Amino acid sequence: MRHVVSISTLWPNPVSPRFGTFVARSLEALARRGDWRVTVINPIGLPPIALGRYRDLSNIEERSEEGGIMVHRPRFTLIPKIGARRNAAAIARAALPVLEEIRAAQEVDLLDAQFFFPDGPAAARLARATGLPLSIKARGSDITYWGGIDHARAEMLRAAQRADGLLAVSEALKRDMVALGMEEDKITVHYTGLDRDRFRPLAHTQLRAQLGAELGFTMPDNAPLLACVGALIERKGQHILLDALTEVPGAHLVLVGRGEQEGQLKGQARALGLADRVHFVGLLDHDVLPLMLSAADVMVLPSANEGLANAWVEALACGTPVVTCDVGGAREVITSDLAGRLVAREPRAVAAGINAVLNDPPPRQAVADLVAGFSWEENAARLAAYYEELLAPKD
Repeated sequence: MRHVVSISTLWPNPVSPRFGTFVARSLEALARRGDWRVTVINPIGLPPIALGRYRDLSNIEERSEEGGIMVHRPRFTLIPKIGARRNAAAIARAALPVLEEIRAAQEVDLLDAQFFFPDGPAAARLARATGLPLSIKARGSDITYWGGIDHARAEMLRAAQRADGLLAVSEALKRDMVALGMEEDKITVHYTGLDRDRFRPLAHTQLRAQLGAELGFTMPDNAPLLACVGALIERKGQHILLDALTEVPGAHLVLVGRGEQEGQLKGQARALGLADRVHFVGLLDHDVLPLMLSAADVMVLPSANEGLANAWVEALACGTPVVTCDVGGAREVITSDLAGRLVAREPRAVAAGINAVLNDPPPRQAVADLVAGFSWEENAARLAAYYEELLAPKD
């Protein structure tokens, strides 16, 4: 059995159980195959004085078995908002003793980083210290945001040069990586997975009523229902969607997620006279989210940038068309009007896209069939094949 140690700042924990779940599902699926042992190092950044949520993070166990994977959580010193320049080095210093302990117990074949910044440069430092082969995965904002910051871009390019292979979640993100200066021949596209048992069309006449009762608001059966799944931050574009909602008569909107713009968005909804039609539900349990997506007529996400959003694939799997912007890998999943609409990132265009779908709704099963190839099992199979190729003897 081969053994990969994955460095991932994106990973669920008891304080943030929904954080990085897509990374956990991917590596858990790989571990279930039986041909790869998976160990995760999930560094936890703590400021010099740990208050609030940081105090809760400091109390998390430093080692635990989760989903069939041993997860190690070394601590590193984090300076919130201004310390990004030093995070990769700090993570590498904290992770190296843990990695050496893992290697002393069992041979390690490959190092892996699940996000390009700061995980990638940190993993590159570890690879240089140990001589292990290295893979780094790009997911979206690590390239589109951090790639625009000089010090981060320089660190990522050095890490990419050290890596034996690179992964991108979409063809579009691969092009962005090449434009940033990374070697095209090193990059393999690795699409996200999907829990097909949960994310599927769920036709139930009482679905909206039951959901509304559970979430604490009335979800009318006779009005259009829109869902938006994403962190409440400027990049995801919920503020644009609220303006667009004024041109979608009678529609209700459910915002799934939390983030720094929540208060601002609530104020905007009140100012637009939409408070009774906009519902903030926070983070939904993984059993409830598929119900929400199945109950919705359209999933709307006016993002400024994405790699390939899990929310797009999950909505389509539930038979719900998507209205989003032509960013990242959107064209790789929104391939026709059956899947939804690609629109400009401004309110009137978003409203027009929503109304077009509402006026000509596609069959839900036909929408779901568009993403029939997405599963965590397929994701794991492709990841295992990619890892094996990296370790194969070179001519």
